[in-house]
Amino acid sequence: MKTALVTGATSGIGRAAALALGDVGWWVLASGRDPERGAEVAAELRKRTGGEFATGDLAADGAAERLLDRAVDATGRLDLMVYSAGTHFLAAVEETDTGDYDRLMAVNLRGAVLLARATIPAMRASGGGVIVNVSSEAGLVAVPGQAAYNISKAGLLMLTRSIAVDHAVDGIRAVSVCPGTTRTPLVERAIQSAPDPEGHERWLASSRPAQRLGLPEEIAAAIVFVASDQASFMTGSEIVVDGGYTAV
Repeated sequence: MKTALVTGATSGIGRAAALALGDVGWWVLASGRDPERGAEVAAELRKRTGGEFATGDLAADGAAERLLDRAVDATGRLDLMVYSAGTHFLAAVEETDTGDYDRLMAVNLRGAVLLARATIPAMRASGGGVIVNVSSEAGLVAVPGQAAYNISKAGLLMLTRSIAVDHAVDGIRAVSVCPGTTRTPLVERAIQSAPDPEGHERWLASSRPAQRLGLPEEIAAAIVFVASDQASFMTGSEIVVDGGYTAV
């Protein structure tokens, strides 16, 4: 049985990915900051192939190593890491608060770097593995009014490429999945924080040819494919699931 570690797994894309992986036979260690919702995810995983929940704040020192140890202790190996943890706030560069910026980067980018650094040796020991970083359409094009978020998601793309070129020799693949705006709690909070929430939601939907927001399950399906042996020649690249936003 293959083992996956999925961060940000208590809601949204991370939760959907953890459950979708369980549906196709992965043992999943789901991680997040909400123990109550984490317990619900763990219960769902036990109905599938199996899994556990581990509380983790990826901005905290040592969190990456603790999650890795938990996964390897449970199954003896690590084959997949999905970095789906993230936070968001609206502000152009001029209005960006440095404290807000540092907190966002700690979760969205620094945490991804530290967890990749921790998991690569375990994957090498398992004979290889896959790292999936959940980036965004905002890592490919600059979405107005969210400079820090855009920067963090663009950074994930380069992290993915760097892992791919440095660790292909270890049998480790790395792929970014770039969702368009998806109906997650994070997006719902962003919509509500806008000066005109209803107008902001209409703008988000109308800005893409599909004329709607994505669903977490649609992004999870892409993650499951990337992690599969069917995608074994895919590394260092991006899968974009954005309703056509970046094609315009």
